[in-house]
Amino acid sequence: MKSEKISDAVVRRLPVYLRFLNELSRREVPTVSSQELGQKLVLNPAQIRKDLAYFGDFGRKGIGYDVAYLIEKIQQILNLDQQINVALVGAGNLGQALSNYNAYLKDNMKIVAVFDASPAKIGTQINNITIQPIEELVDTVRANNIRIGIITVPDTEAQRVADELVKAGIGAILNFAPTILKVPAEVRIHAADFTTDLLSLAYYLEDGKEQANV
Repeated sequence: MKSEKISDAVVRRLPVYLRFLNELSRREVPTVSSQELGQKLVLNPAQIRKDLAYFGDFGRKGIGYDVAYLIEKIQQILNLDQQINVALVGAGNLGQALSNYNAYLKDNMKIVAVFDASPAKIGTQINNITIQPIEELVDTVRANNIRIGIITVPDTEAQRVADELVKAGIGAILNFAPTILKVPAEVRIHAADFTTDLLSLAYYLEDGKEQANV
């Protein structure tokens, strides 16, 4: 059962487990232990067992986890046992890359609408999705039961787009724009900041040099 006490870190690890379990399923592996999961994912097996135990007793001592059953349960936990429609705003290079990747996804989360402000892009298609003007965002989101929004517009436009997504009733936003957005407390927002992640790697490179010289 889901709980408000479950940390973000636990929730963020569940898709990692699901991805590897799906790989095992494709290889027709019937069961897997937390030890095996830990070795493949470079995680503590005890942490994996603790994470899963928040939601139920899925394993059997001496046997491990039934792969198909655990996939089903994690999908339910993540709400992936239902169709989740996603809207993407910003059909630039990043937006197009995300839309192209979307075509290969096998789960129930799909980008079903793409929006942009450029007249040159409006009316063109990405993976059979016609790019719409941002003015149509609210009506399209409501008509298609879109629940998640992805923002890949310049930082100067990101807050306006977020406001439109909130107005349309979006429940969660993944923001790629390099700016902090203000949204109501009931709207979940995650920031994907490539620049910060890349720059932070420089620290570890320098740290490695210093250690090598000690």
